[in-house]
Amino acid sequence: MGLSSLLSSVVLLWIVASSSFVIGYGQNGNLSVLDFGASGDGVGDDTQAFLDAWKTLCTTGQTLTIPAGKTFVLKPLQLIGPCKSSSVVIQIDGNIVGPSTLSEWADVCKMGQCWLCFQNVKGLVIKGGGFIDGKGSIWWNQKIQSINEETKLNCGAPTALHFHKCDQLQLSGFTSRDSPRAHIFIHSSNDVRISNIHLNAPENSPNTDGIGISLSSQVTIQDSSIGTGDDCVAIKGGSSFVNVTHVTCGPGHGFSVGSLGQAPATPDKVEQVYFQNCICDKTMNCARIKTWMGGSGNARAIFFKQMTLKQSNNPIVIDQYYCDGAANCAAKTGAVKVSDVTFSGFTGTSASEQAITLNCSDLGCSNILMDHVILTSAIGKPLRSVCNKASGKASFTSPPVPCLSSKQSLSPTITPISITH
Repeated sequence: MGLSSLLSSVVLLWIVASSSFVIGYGQNGNLSVLDFGASGDGVGDDTQAFLDAWKTLCTTGQTLTIPAGKTFVLKPLQLIGPCKSSSVVIQIDGNIVGPSTLSEWADVCKMGQCWLCFQNVKGLVIKGGGFIDGKGSIWWNQKIQSINEETKLNCGAPTALHFHKCDQLQLSGFTSRDSPRAHIFIHSSNDVRISNIHLNAPENSPNTDGIGISLSSQVTIQDSSIGTGDDCVAIKGGSSFVNVTHVTCGPGHGFSVGSLGQAPATPDKVEQVYFQNCICDKTMNCARIKTWMGGSGNARAIFFKQMTLKQSNNPIVIDQYYCDGAANCAAKTGAVKVSDVTFSGFTGTSASEQAITLNCSDLGCSNILMDHVILTSAIGKPLRSVCNKASGKASFTSPPVPCLSSKQSLSPTITPISITH
């Protein structure tokens, strides 16, 4: 081999090796946040390393690994697409924690009150057995806190994981604990699958909803456990075709549709929501629909089926006079129309005497179906139901619900459409 040929071969090998290193960051082709300068010692600020890693991940479509045995401290950050790859994977094997002082949360005021904010990322996958710790206790004792001395911005506690316009999103495996506010919020995202996740916060932690969904469709939540200080799952306006299956809630405020109608000028619409084979364990409520006075829109084709209750307060609630106590709740005309709601296959115990509450507005709640709802007392006292302007049919239901006639015919029941992936 001549000298020129030898030099050409060496240069070619160097180019190939260099390209493999730059693209793959290792022989397995995965990225690690450690490659971008993260320390993972639980003390240093790893925010910039994550942002740098995101830029590469969004370009290459490789898997970004959060390695086991490491703890990464992150200030509020935005991870924004669109990405070049159709699949963007983050593997959480280690721990991600929020800042331990309020001053380090200052940027949350600029980011729409979220900590880990994902926007416009199609095909995002976040998985793994690691932990996300929001350090929420520093927020829970104050409603509003001035945390940015330079700008004097005031903002409340942030959501831990916020997803905006993230179609084909998949979340699985990880644990989120002590979120400052809601653990996960899905907004304007379609074709979402959440499975085998664990969301935990103390029972008295304010507004720590497990999963909130708004303006989203084709969402599946399954095989998960949620214990928080607020709703375990909350389906808000503009959502449809939501399937919640095999989810355990407790502590918490149960499985909720709403609240809806808080902004009277904006109609809220929710339909085809399906809760099945879920457990309410010592929850404040179990199956609940809540709407504000004066709202507009409709909530229809909502199904709660095969629900198991363990000492749950307020097992079944439709409340069209909802008020969170923080706003002016004077009487208003108008309401979100509630119709075509099914409660069936309920078993277990109620920790309150008033086990069923149907408190509807002047507009009324129509086509309410209860079938094989068998509740017993956990406190040794007779159970009762309360009805106000609700109509429909009840069969094999205890306690009895007088306003739902066993003779009244229903409109044809709307069959829920199952969501498959």
